[in-house]
Amino acid sequence: MLDDKAKKTDTRIIFFGTPEFALPALEALVKDGYDIAGVVTRPDERVGRKQILTHPPVKIAAERHHIPVFQPEKLDPLRFAPEIPAANLFIVAAYGRIIPKSILDMPRYGALNIHPSLLPRWRGPAPIQYAILSGDREAGVTIMKMDELMDHGPIVAQRSAPGGAEHAMYQKLHDELAELGAKLLIQVIPQWIGGKITPQPQDDSQATYSKILTKDDGRIDWSQPAREIERMTRAFSPWPGAWTLWPDGEKILRVRIEEASIIDEDLPDAGPGYVRTGINQKILVRCGRGSLDVKKIGVEGKKIIDANSFLRGYPSIVGSTLI
Repeated sequence: MLDDKAKKTDTRIIFFGTPEFALPALEALVKDGYDIAGVVTRPDERVGRKQILTHPPVKIAAERHHIPVFQPEKLDPLRFAPEIPAANLFIVAAYGRIIPKSILDMPRYGALNIHPSLLPRWRGPAPIQYAILSGDREAGVTIMKMDELMDHGPIVAQRSAPGGAEHAMYQKLHDELAELGAKLLIQVIPQWIGGKITPQPQDDSQATYSKILTKDDGRIDWSQPAREIERMTRAFSPWPGAWTLWPDGEKILRVRIEEASIIDEDLPDAGPGYVRTGINQKILVRCGRGSLDVKKIGVEGKKIIDANSFLRGYPSIVGSTLI
């Protein structure tokens, strides 16, 4: 059997990844001395109001480490194999595209994927957000051997995150799971290469699914319970944001709620979305069940500010009904 040092020398990796979630795994592989023959990432995209052509975070990191970068518009199996260096293991972390089976089958040791949920719960592209929206007590990462179906392959290893998703903010949980996945990957690779792990099939009957988020997913329905709306403020920060419309005289303003807490009692004589103030200049909003104590809020296009500051600038929100 090969020792760990020999396994690293014998393991030539192609890394697939695009956003910040993939960075800890890439950095961990580099730090641990693995031979990364190339990085496959999404093409550069134009972002922001000025539509500035921007490199994916993984490309920036790869170039810093002098790793060859490949950015195919489409993963065409016929063109892919001749274009990239030979490797015997693929590592995938939030690449953002379906990888054809013929490509997954190329390396001797297959393709391992880091997924930020405890599969089979929350397959799909937004598992962290859905775990928060559902108030999951457990959150974690899964390393699986990829097959041609989305997040379907057998489980190689799993690790729960301390704290779960029940009270988590998206960005903090995202960063924790990215680091947890990187650490677990480094532990798993030598065992995987050494044939010491038998992957376990997922129980498809227990599978739940997340979907691609859109801006409209962030719109608040005030007829929903306060607990569900509060989860939206944590799950959808920074994007798409938990937002609502405020009819302010002849104007209709889009308002984003960044942070809030739950008040179990209903506001008296008020329908869902009704706004009043409480002690210490709080912004309280009636929900379908219970009320929301808004902590941080902002009009679209302007800074998110605390409730006291917002009331000083927009006092007419009191007595209005958000829609």
